[in-house]
Amino acid sequence: MTWYAVDGMDGSGKTTSSDFIHQQLAEEGRKVLEITHPNVDTSFGRAAAKYLQRDGKVAVLISTMFYILDVLHSLRIKRKHGKEYDDIIFVRYSLAAAYMPGNLCKPIYKLIEFVLPIPDVKIYVDVEPKIALERIYQRGEALETFETEEKLEKTRRRMKMITGSWIEIDNSGTPEETLEQTSKILEKVRSERDA
Repeated sequence: MTWYAVDGMDGSGKTTSSDFIHQQLAEEGRKVLEITHPNVDTSFGRAAAKYLQRDGKVAVLISTMFYILDVLHSLRIKRKHGKEYDDIIFVRYSLAAAYMPGNLCKPIYKLIEFVLPIPDVKIYVDVEPKIALERIYQRGEALETFETEEKLEKTRRRMKMITGSWIEIDNSGTPEETLEQTSKILEKVRSERDA
């Protein structure tokens, strides 16, 4: 079983990139489980999403707590049912540390990497904050607390500080370009898996 984490800031195209990966793996005949965080199918995920709609440090802390519980729940599912799948994809995982205050970002990320299991393939989906904000507005949903251009710029800077060991996708272009990038990543994974 290969475990993928597809992560990036809001509006980066994580879901699109993950869907491309899921589709390509399924076309190979592989059985794939894709879990998005916050996972609205769980009480933890719904609570995390609810508090992301609110402003203030307390709301961020509460949302973070529920996000962690949501991810832990998904890790339990992965451990319990992982053998039933060829591949598992987590959309959002440890890069949520970039939403923490600047001085806490790196230490929290290092703690997460120390405490939680590390995915086999870590994909960071990057995009310019202006493009991300345009995509967020196109969704037509209520904005989350981190979804302003200024906050997206801060988040992107922090993500760049902690993604040195991640494979980066530049999702500023067309969907076809993103599909091509995910295809190259999967080719590399296949060659390493088959070696």
